[in-house]
Amino acid sequence: MKTYNLKPADIDKKWFVVDADGVVLGRLASVLATILRGKHKPTYTPHMDCGDNIVVINAAKVRLTGNKRKDDVFYWHTGYPGGIKGRSKGQILDGRYPERVLEKAVERMVPRGPLGRRQMGNLRVYAGPAHPHDAQQPEVLDIASRNPKNKRSA
Repeated sequence: MKTYNLKPADIDKKWFVVDADGVVLGRLASVLATILRGKHKPTYTPHMDCGDNIVVINAAKVRLTGNKRKDDVFYWHTGYPGGIKGRSKGQILDGRYPERVLEKAVERMVPRGPLGRRQMGNLRVYAGPAHPHDAQQPEVLDIASRNPKNKRSA
C-alpha cells in the first residue's frame, strides 16, 4: 500500500458560496478552514494547496453566542508607550468592515506560514448579499442545515 501524493496537475478546485446569515461564527469558521485546506477530500495532501474556493455572503449577519459580542476584544499595539488599543467583535461587526471578524476567525484556524497564506487567498468574504463571482458558478453550501446548533435566532 502506497501513500497517495497529489501532484499540481491533479488538483481540482471547486467554488462554493456560503450564506453566513444567522450562523454561529466559530462553527462556520471551522467548516470553512477545513474546506480551504482540502481536508474534506480523499486526495488531501498536507503540503499542497488542494482546498476549494469559498465565497461567503452576509458576513455582517453572523451570530456570536453568549457575551462574545462585547467581551471578546481584538488588541493591537501602536508601537508607542501605553499604545495598546482594542476593539470588541460587536464594534467591528457594527463598523465599516464587518467581514474582518469572520476573516480573522478563519485565519486563526489555518496554519501559519506561506501555505496557509496562499490558502487564505481562496476565501472571499462579503458583508452583504452580493458578490462578483457568479461567472465561476459556485455551488451553494448550506452549513446552517448541517447541525441545529449552527444556526441561532436573535
